[in-house]
Amino acid sequence: MIIIDSNSTKSIYEQIYDEFVRLITTKVLKPDEKLPSVRELATMVRINPNTIQKAYKLLESKQFIYSVPGKGNFVAENDNIVLAEIKDAEDNLKSDIRKLKKLGVGDERILSLAHDILKGDD
Repeated sequence: MIIIDSNSTKSIYEQIYDEFVRLITTKVLKPDEKLPSVRELATMVRINPNTIQKAYKLLESKQFIYSVPGKGNFVAENDNIVLAEIKDAEDNLKSDIRKLKKLGVGDERILSLAHDILKGDD
């Protein structure tokens, strides 16, 4: 379910956040589906519960999940959130491409990088 890369430069809570965003946006997790409790997930992935809580708080602040006191955390209805997340990713991509262009990287190199990423050779 949740994959943590110990070699990643991203913090563990960000990796957990990214994994849940992926599961929600690909509809593996459905709206109103209950998430594992903080303790359950911490035990499953062998991570400190505070780290899980931090990831859940970020997911809630970005409206990917909602909390019901005494019941747990649930996947939010997410069509608009997914569209906003896609737009944010597109904006970041545009910004990164502009940055590469300003640094003198040519179109062919940028296209080659995009092609490699799409093939999974990143």
